[in-house]
Amino acid sequence: MKIAVLLSGGVDSSVAMRLLKDQGHDLTAFYLKIWLQDEFSFLGECPWEEDLKYARGACRQAGVPLEVIPLQTEYWETVVTYTISEIKEGRTPNPDIFCNSLIKFGQFYDKIDSSFEKVASGHYARVELKNGKYQLSMSPDPIKDQTYFLAYLSQRQLSRAMFPIGSYNKSEVRDLAHQYQLPTMDRRDSQGICFLGQIKFNEFVKHHLGEIKGEIIDSGSGKKLGDHNGYYFYTIGQRSGLGLSGGPWYVVKKDVKENLVYVSREDQALREKDFFTAGKFNWISEERPSTNDLKVKIRHGAKMFSCQLTFSDDDTAEIKLDRPDQGIAPGQFAVFYQSDLCLGSGIIL
Repeated sequence: MKIAVLLSGGVDSSVAMRLLKDQGHDLTAFYLKIWLQDEFSFLGECPWEEDLKYARGACRQAGVPLEVIPLQTEYWETVVTYTISEIKEGRTPNPDIFCNSLIKFGQFYDKIDSSFEKVASGHYARVELKNGKYQLSMSPDPIKDQTYFLAYLSQRQLSRAMFPIGSYNKSEVRDLAHQYQLPTMDRRDSQGICFLGQIKFNEFVKHHLGEIKGEIIDSGSGKKLGDHNGYYFYTIGQRSGLGLSGGPWYVVKKDVKENLVYVSREDQALREKDFFTAGKFNWISEERPSTNDLKVKIRHGAKMFSCQLTFSDDDTAEIKLDRPDQGIAPGQFAVFYQSDLCLGSGIIL
């Protein structure tokens, strides 16, 4: 097949490319230029040049042509503006989910030649066609599994997507990288939000929203415990970086209008919930699940909850968890599973 490979400069996408090369496919690698180096020039040298250097090295070794596709404008108009808006409203965004649905498997599809049958990436996930529908399934590596970030994809997008390392564990991918002697074989995994790279999230927030002094309040007593530089620097469930003694303290609520951050130490009921409401669902099969007895992830990682869904007429749903969690925040994505099958996701309201 003629395949477009999304290459990030990391070990996972490099191994994915080499596996496809060994299978005899006709490959072209693409590096998506979504970074905001002009906006963050005040921080010094652009950290993304290193990614591109590794991507070029992997392509040279494999004899695969590499093209750089500029998508900064598209990225700003979709993912970045969404992120800023959600933060300003006091919610907890997940820009990586929209990066996949709107950019990597969205606008990028429209940028490349239609003769590319598939678009491959280094995601830890599996996609297959069953009974006329494309299904998204979990990787065997529960920690690295990335279906959480792919759960907003559509049938049309999955029909063209390919995840060559989806059946491997991370340790196996590292072993393959060493067997291929890839330039990326010992490179550390990237962390953080895709468009920020090495820029700290708080630097991004500060650059766009500035600093506004406010108070940190004990939710139980109403007593002021300290000061902060803006409610938008904090997320529900956060316990580090509060600068408070006598903890651990947890962020339990934010008052956007008054710029107040409420914390709790003792009251577990305030910190933890076993229910939430979600909406704006994307069901990968294009149909609501036939059973309400499912599992759910509230964030990326191995932790899952058994849950019951009760749908309302307005296409929202009440989700009841089998045990409480202290990090449920509006704006987060809840991703639903049946066994290892990813059914889709909704946004916590």
